[in-house]
Amino acid sequence: MTTAARIGILVSSDRASRGEYEDKGGPAIEAYLREVLTSPWEPLYRLVPDDRETLAATMRKLVDEEGASLILTTGGTGPAPRDVTPEATRDVCERLLDGFGEEMRRASLKEVPTAILSRQIAGMRGACLILNLPGKPSAIRTCLDAVFAAIPYGIDLVGGARLETDPARIVAFRPKS
Repeated sequence: MTTAARIGILVSSDRASRGEYEDKGGPAIEAYLREVLTSPWEPLYRLVPDDRETLAATMRKLVDEEGASLILTTGGTGPAPRDVTPEATRDVCERLLDGFGEEMRRASLKEVPTAILSRQIAGMRGACLILNLPGKPSAIRTCLDAVFAAIPYGIDLVGGARLETDPARIVAFRPKS
């Protein structure tokens, strides 16, 4: 029996964490994963305020204590003073993977000129890939479509849980050995 991959869905939002605003980013990520992944997985949903230390502590706990192989964050990637998700991600990652942010911005720029203001990054902590996404559901889809083919192999390389995708939706790239 295959063990379900544990995937953190980490939402950074002051207003949503106070109950003033309905989070739409987290559900958009979960819906995307349900559409794309065919292997068993378990969502680990967390909603926290835009606070660097809280975000970093939550990421550490998801990886180090709860065994997440993938964390997808949403929110907090813009230039506003409270947007601190990339800083928190840098605090916890052992290695950054610059290509993810570059490719997500490139794909987003085809849809909206303000994508250049996005500061999303990605990196590795242990056997986990952490990827920052924007907060808008349509932007989440654009960004994940741009990079998801590389995510399963990236997780394979560091010993995380194996993710299989629906090839009719996304073909996960794995080199032939």
